[in-house]
Formats: sequence, C-alpha cells, structure tokens
Amino acid sequence: MPEPLTKFRSPSPSLDRNKSILAKIVDNAAIGMVIAGMDGHLRYGNRAFIEMLGYGAEAYQGLSILDLVHEDDTGAARLQLDRLTRGEVDDYRAEHRFRHADGSALWVTVAVSALRPEDPQEPLYLIVQITNIELQKRAEEALAYSESRWNFALESAGQGVWDHDIVNDTMFYSRMWRIMRGIPPDEAVPQDHLPEWLSRIHPDDLAHVTTNMRRQDEGKDDFEGLEYRERRRDGSYVWILSRGKPVEWDAEGNPIRTLGTDTDITRLKTIEAELAAEKERLRITLEAIGDGMISTDALGNILFMNASAQALTGYSAAEATGRSVREIFAIRNEMTGLVEECPVAVCLAQDGPVHIEDDMVLVGRDGIGRDIRCSSAPVRDNRGVIGAVLVFQDVTHSRALQRQLTHSANHDDLTGLPNRAAFDRALNGAIATARDGNRQHGLLYIDLDRFKPVNDTAGHAAGDALLKQVAQTIRGCCRSHDIAARVGGDEFTVLLQDSLAASAKTTADKIVRAITALAFSWAGQTYRIGASIGIATIGAGPASPLGFMGEADAACYAAKAGGRGIAIAFRDI
Repeated sequence: MPEPLTKFRSPSPSLDRNKSILAKIVDNAAIGMVIAGMDGHLRYGNRAFIEMLGYGAEAYQGLSILDLVHEDDTGAARLQLDRLTRGEVDDYRAEHRFRHADGSALWVTVAVSALRPEDPQEPLYLIVQITNIELQKRAEEALAYSESRWNFALESAGQGVWDHDIVNDTMFYSRMWRIMRGIPPDEAVPQDHLPEWLSRIHPDDLAHVTTNMRRQDEGKDDFEGLEYRERRRDGSYVWILSRGKPVEWDAEGNPIRTLGTDTDITRLKTIEAELAAEKERLRITLEAIGDGMISTDALGNILFMNASAQALTGYSAAEATGRSVREIFAIRNEMTGLVEECPVAVCLAQDGPVHIEDDMVLVGRDGIGRDIRCSSAPVRDNRGVIGAVLVFQDVTHSRALQRQLTHSANHDDLTGLPNRAAFDRALNGAIATARDGNRQHGLLYIDLDRFKPVNDTAGHAAGDALLKQVAQTIRGCCRSHDIAARVGGDEFTVLLQDSLAASAKTTADKIVRAITALAFSWAGQTYRIGASIGIATIGAGPASPLGFMGEADAACYAAKAGGRGIAIAFRDI
C-alpha cells in the first residue's frame, strides 16, 4: 500500500525531521494533496484527498492520476501530463471530472507541479493539488436557469461571483466576493471600478493581471484563469484565483458580458510556499554535505549530483544529468589497475546495498586518480526499485598517511630496507612453502667487517651514511623478488626465493666482493670495510636444532673465524 509521507527515506536524520514537519502540514491541509511518480502512479494521498474521493488507503493502491479522471476528460489530462513530464511546462491547472469511489463523477480543480533537480529537464515527482469544485460546477450549470440558484450555490461553496457588463462598463459583485476582500455587502460599486480594483492588486502581480484581464474578457481558449494577490480592507493580502468567460455576444460576435468566479486560494499558496521552502532546504542540505552524492533512476541514469560529486568527478550537474553513472563515476582497482564495475549497477542488479571500503581509485575527468570509499543503495517505493543513491568520500590523504605508517612499521628508517619484524614474516612464509610445497630457498646472514672503526673514528653520521651505501649494494646484488633486510646495527639478512644452494653461494660471494670494493669517503678520509656471510638452505626442515636463522648465524660466525671477507654455507662447517 502507498506509504505515508513520513516514511519517505532521506539521506540524513535532519532531513527526516524536516519531512515530518512537511507531513503534518500536508496531512492537515484542507485540499486534497497527492504525490505521484513521473509515470503518474500515486505514492501518497492526504486525508482530504481520501475523504474527497472516498478511496481508502488500500483502495487507491496501484492507481495512477489518469485512473481517477473521468473517461471523457482523460485525453486532455494525458496531454497536459505529457507536456509536464517532457519539461515543456513546469505546472498546469485544469478542471476535470474525477471518479468517486462509488462510481459517481466529481468536478475538481487539479493543480499539478513537477518537483525537479537543478536541471529542469529531469523531474523527480509530481505534486497534485485537488480542490472539490462540484458545487461550483453545479452552480455554473444553474446559471442558465436561475441567477438566484447559482448565486446561492456558489456562496455555499465559498465562491465569489462577478458579472462584467462590457457595453456599459458596470460590475456586479456577489456577497461572497465582497466578504473575501473585507468589503461591506451593501457598499456600492464605484463608477471607476477598474482603477479602484487595480489599486488593490499587489504591485508584483499588477503587470500580470493587466496583461491577461483582456484575454479573460475575450474568452481565449488557452486562458485558464488569473492568480494574484489583492489587498483586503484590513491591509492583509488574499490570494485570488479568478476564472471567467463571456456569456453574451453582440451581432458581430464580440463579447458584451462576462461572468466569473473568484476563489480564495491563500491556504493553497501558503502550502505551495512551504513546499518550495522545504525543497530549497533539502537542496541546500545536500549541497552542503562534504561527501559526493549522486542519485540515479532505475536504469542508472543520473538525476542529481551535489557540489562535492561535481568537484570529485570533474563533471557539472548539467553535463552529467541524464547520462549513465558509469560514464561519470569511473573507478579502477588500485592493486590491479583494472576497471571495476560501477557500484550503482551492482546494487541495482542485486537489489541491495553495496559497500566499497578499500583499494578503489576514482578517475576524474581530468585524469587524476583519487582514493575513495563509497557505498550505493537502492531507492524503493511501493512498486519496487526506482533508482539508487551513491555516496563517496575522497580518502586520498588518509590512505597516503596509512601507507606511510604501514611502511614505517615494516621498514628500517635509516636504510629503507624491511626491518626485522617484516623479514621474520617473510621468512616464516618461505619456510611454510618449503615444507608444504616442496620448494627450496636460500638464507644469507651478513655481518660487516671493520665497520666499528668507521663509527668510532668518523662518527655516527658517517656510520649511518655507510650503512645506506651497504644496503643499496646488497639490494643491487639480489634479484627483484629477493628480500633484503636490516636486522641489527651492522647486520643484514637476505631471503633468496626459490634458490638452490649453489645459487645462494654465488649470490653471497657477489655481495662479499661488492662490499669489499666499496671505497667510502668521509671528511677527506677513505674507509674500506668487508662482509662475512653465513648461508643456510631452507628446505622441508632445518639441518640442525638451531633452526634456519641459527644455522645462517653459525655459518657467519665460522666465516669470521675463518679470516673474514668470505661466505660459508652451514653444511660446510
């Protein structure tokens, strides 16, 4: 069944509170208020609408606006609605016969407005205001039989009547016409009635009235009535809807008498203003949200983008509206570089929310990639999914900081090589693959020779500079997938992935030669150091109770005892 207005979802609690206020205004309105989709299907009707047409809350489920219109008026109503949905007009007013729940016809005034996003070509939904004018219509029909009968009927309906004798330029105003303006019922109509009437018109409406009043006197077919504000005797203004048409013509076909009715639509205008203000508050709130926000229809075509979304994607709302969200919101996987499916398309296909937290890059119109976190959720009404909302955040700065922290936690600050903790994790992984996957790896333990004199003589700054050179030298002697790490003051390790014992010995000898060849200069003094390396083979299990690191360390100790500047495998000691 159609949901009450307060059940319509909004992006934030503050918007929901605003909608609750709006719901109270609309639910207590004296005129019928209906919210419909752009296909005309009803989503919500207030109490005045239900009471007016006799449809219960479940009875109008699945109905469209055209279903309510009498079959003789359906063609005209469909034409006007089509013009509205195509964006040719922003609103229209008309009189139609509606079908009451008991099957009878009921004359109503229909005012339909399209609520649209910033681009007026893309409507969101329709607001339909329905006023019962059955009594007015009956009174108009009675005009042909008895002036007293139609005057009484119109007064009963709260309609003021005016009668313009064009030939003699005289006016008749009914009692109700005078009451709504605060004019005494027995006050005479002045001879200069036109200037006197125009003097009461609100200055902002005067040009519109003077431009269109002749069209009303002439009975133009495309003229639907005048809406304007008129000053009452107490100084306040009343909104008037004036409808009239010629009822007598001369021999040449010129109108000589025009009859019309005036209706007080102040309450309706007040509701319209409140709705417009509410819509503006919603728009401002959405624009003020720091996260990017895009809403789409059921096909994934963009209906709305806030300012943050425009800034992050590089597309203005005018450029993006109506286009597929895939074209505007293009993301790729940070790790693989591959283009990822748009989250809106996924949530529409799965009919459920989609959350993407990590490793996604939004490629803007300028080609710049931004790390993002995003989520998409379907938007539903009583008929099912009617669109989706995409919310996304630029987390480039926070992810860069996170990468820096992760790097610092796993790397040696001085040399940039992995630290002891990171190397231990890599070693454990290699041991697991050797045990379970029948693979073999090499492990080198490197201890620098004659490094302490450099530190003691030239100072710690020199020692740090030398360690950086040594780290670069060791890294340069290894393959790209090998892992070199600093595990102590002047101690380094290397994990040689998928390396046989002979290959590990070759790499170790290469490192010894490269470090021995270093000529480190500092403050005019040249220093030379060396390296002793112990080699262990990582297989299904260690060769001794020492474990793989213990074997490499023992082999390194043997290399130092054997004269330094050499590489020795554990199996050879």
